[in-house]
Amino acid sequence: MLKVLFLGGRDQGQLGELRQRYPGVAFAGAATEEDELREIVDADAAIGWPTDAHILAGRKLRWIHAGSAGIDWISQVPELVRSDIVLTNGRGSYGNAIADHCFAMILAFTRQLREFTADQQAKVWSGRNHAPNMLELSDATLGIVGLGNIGGEIARRGAGFRMRVIAMDLNPSAQAPGVEQVWGLDRLDDLMQISDYLAISAPRTPQTIGLIDARRLALMKPTAHLIAVSRGRIVEEAALIAALQEGRLAGAGLDVTATEPLPTDSPLWELPNVILTPHTSGASVQTRERSQNLLHENLRRFIAGEGLLNVCDKEAGF
Repeated sequence: MLKVLFLGGRDQGQLGELRQRYPGVAFAGAATEEDELREIVDADAAIGWPTDAHILAGRKLRWIHAGSAGIDWISQVPELVRSDIVLTNGRGSYGNAIADHCFAMILAFTRQLREFTADQQAKVWSGRNHAPNMLELSDATLGIVGLGNIGGEIARRGAGFRMRVIAMDLNPSAQAPGVEQVWGLDRLDDLMQISDYLAISAPRTPQTIGLIDARRLALMKPTAHLIAVSRGRIVEEAALIAALQEGRLAGAGLDVTATEPLPTDSPLWELPNVILTPHTSGASVQTRERSQNLLHENLRRFIAGEGLLNVCDKEAGF
């Protein structure tokens, strides 16, 4: 009988539902590391985020499914990278929510929504104060760094706002509806210069860490906004803070930061031209449904011996 272990635990109701749905599979949940290491010894698959200790203990492991879209955590699990274990992720579950979140941040800046919210709380009717600073998105240039599923959904929305959409991807053959051109890494500097709004949706890999550094930030228009919704450390945070403080960049919407939770002494908390959310851009009722549907389909495929969806390149990190 196949055994599937949920790392980090699973409530008994959910395990019961899975056992009814897949009667030929033994499902187990483990809430403590000690329980996990005991249960994983004879597990064929694990759902969650393993450590090297899990990989070494799991002598029968053939498949691991991590629900997140990013797999940058794999750099901390070299035993998994070296192994023959197949890793799948939640790619495709989060694009809609993250793209919506990206544009929520952009619109908060262009339509002065934070300022109007503050006035509402103060019971101030202040249209004349903020109206001169309000902007339209049509004909503005949206630059996208990373044209995967998330970047593609951001592009769709940009096209819907009649923006000019240009993307940079490490795979220059990447495509998405609404994208006018896709450039390779050699033209990232050009993208920094022309973007009115720059969305960072690339995965965090050794190649993308620090990709948006002080030199590249200095290429951006002082009227531009940067929106980061994939992973921290792709943008050099100290350089970004300096650009925002000195007025060399109009604003930034950050759902991800270099350190999470964001330290309380970070200047980002108090900068007036920053919108912060706590790495929640991918959250939605629909995201949970898609994630569960993906897991169930891969469970069905694993049981049937079929190819799995969303197989990751462990060496590349995505």
